[in-house]
Amino acid sequence: MHNDKKASRGSRRDRLKPSTIESMVCLVKQIRGAVVDDNGDQVYPYVWNKKFIDAPKIRKRDLKRPSITPEIMNGLARISNIFYRILFILLGATGARIGEMLAVEIDKHISPDYRTISIEQKVHQGIVEDQLKTEASWRKVDLHPAISELLKWFVGNRKSGFLFPGRWADRPVSYKSVLNHLHCALEELGYENDYDQSSDAGTHIFRRYRITYLRNFTSVKEGVRKFWLGHADDEDERDKPAKERDVMGDWYDTIEKNRPFRLEEAEAARFGFELPTDVPNAPKFPSCKWSCRKPKKRKQNQEDR
Repeated sequence: MHNDKKASRGSRRDRLKPSTIESMVCLVKQIRGAVVDDNGDQVYPYVWNKKFIDAPKIRKRDLKRPSITPEIMNGLARISNIFYRILFILLGATGARIGEMLAVEIDKHISPDYRTISIEQKVHQGIVEDQLKTEASWRKVDLHPAISELLKWFVGNRKSGFLFPGRWADRPVSYKSVLNHLHCALEELGYENDYDQSSDAGTHIFRRYRITYLRNFTSVKEGVRKFWLGHADDEDERDKPAKERDVMGDWYDTIEKNRPFRLEEAEAARFGFELPTDVPNAPKFPSCKWSCRKPKKRKQNQEDR
């Protein structure tokens, strides 16, 4: 019995690892390709498959960037849930990131005339942070008059708190809930992405829609567009060498101080989709008379360590 165990252990040790087999196969291929005849030509040339050579090179990274059409955006602006309808409309009309929009507070980041939203914080994993993605992300996004009227109606009598509160008044709505409602709405509209032909898509589709609309269907100045979207440099400038970039132009641009001109540009550019004509009842928002309890981290004990 003892000898049988030794034999089994010895057989396991004699086996080659998969990495060793792969390296040996690569070595054999190299030796086979190095065999040449008297004229210097390869004896065993590698036969390339024309099927893969002629096929267009498509990166999976590009396929994982789904986008939406104006028809889909019109459908998202008419969903039955008023709370998420306004959220999708603001995301499509501003191009803000979902974390930036969920962190907007009524008394801190919305102008008195409801024409400008200040982006000064974001929500990351349910926690409000003062740190944004880039320095250019600290910006002010100007709204079309129709969008500002819709925003004013949505705020109603609220004087403070998050624009899109969650279950508790002092916390924003969760990203998971937003994503669930977005997927349900896209499935009802018959949306299919380019990657796996499913209805799954992230909230960044609204930002891609806004960027595409401003760049190709409007005459908005480049400085204003980059300021609204929080881009330090244009996508075309990123491929250029550092010496050829217009870095100083972005540094000296003071369009953030010229609000009247930005409001004119926002009114002329519009938003690229149709708003619903019906006026539904405003949703009810949670109220919190006292400070809600925040979750505390559990202390680690010796067993956890």
